[in-house]
Amino acid sequence: MTSLFDPYRLGSLTLPNRIVMAPMTRARATPDGLPTASFAAYYAQRATAGLIVSEGIWPSPQAQSNPNTPGLFRDDQVAAWREVTHAVHASGGRIFAQLQHAGRVGHPEISGHIPVAPSAVALEAQLFTGKGMSPAPVPRALSTDEVAHEVEAYVQAARRAIQAGFDGVELHGANGYLIQQFLSSNVNRRTDAYGGSIPGRVRFAAEVARGAAEAIGAERVGLRLSPGAHIWNIEEQDVPELYAALLAELAPLGLAYIHLTATADEALLLSLRQRWPGTLIVNPSNLMETSATDKAAGERWLSWGADLISFGRAYLANPDLVERLRSDLPLTPADPETFYGGGDQGYLNYTSYQR
Repeated sequence: MTSLFDPYRLGSLTLPNRIVMAPMTRARATPDGLPTASFAAYYAQRATAGLIVSEGIWPSPQAQSNPNTPGLFRDDQVAAWREVTHAVHASGGRIFAQLQHAGRVGHPEISGHIPVAPSAVALEAQLFTGKGMSPAPVPRALSTDEVAHEVEAYVQAARRAIQAGFDGVELHGANGYLIQQFLSSNVNRRTDAYGGSIPGRVRFAAEVARGAAEAIGAERVGLRLSPGAHIWNIEEQDVPELYAALLAELAPLGLAYIHLTATADEALLLSLRQRWPGTLIVNPSNLMETSATDKAAGERWLSWGADLISFGRAYLANPDLVERLRSDLPLTPADPETFYGGGDQGYLNYTSYQR
């Protein structure tokens, strides 16, 4: 039986185990989107993971979703991220950059730009802007020609990620952000080639993946998906057909992996496993619930055909998570008050297990 601690070959990378550190927003970058020295220490502490996927990184100024989150579209950001990737590699780890475009989950007070989206449909939510909570504004609908510019933003950020020393990129197609907004049936009200039918709704995701694969090599590109998730008020019609069509478009590309979150029932997720010919990462934790992924859930999904298992919240307070899971050691609970923002408290002060 496959174990969490078996090695795995991912493209040109040999992963020492099948445990992935999931992307998690920590909101500790500088106001202008630079990762700090603390980033390098934080990720290096967790380098025993088979693979680390970074927190969401905005690929363009317009893409930012939260204050104090990092970007990857300027030379100084590339240089700052290079310090992070060097620290991870020096500690024996491997790290992908998650590229996250907020779409309508943004605010001018955060990014300095009116957010863009498939259609001018406002998010019915309050957003934290750094100056308090404010209603999400009505986004500007992208013209057909402008969609290509957003695809190119991902492509250029993927190139910069490789320049910064990342081993690859994960495109954030989940959790209600721009790629999933195009997949949706309530935010995407377009009547051009990027909307309406299922082939239209999957087109943007496929073009982003294809563009990134052509730019840096398909074996360096992954895609995270949350089928049927209602995060940030997303609705998706015909979820099984929608994601089957998307995977059919992506399969010929030879991507590094698909990363699924458990936002749909197990039967649907298992059907997507059968449709996807490549590496599958599963995060068994539903973001809409409070339970974190545990060892038993990870092993269950490995037995069901997943290749790698991602752990999110368990990694916040347990930098030595691999060893704790291997030895069945207790996990330290994380302090929710320090999940986002602030300094090194709740970020670098968690230590390895003390026997």
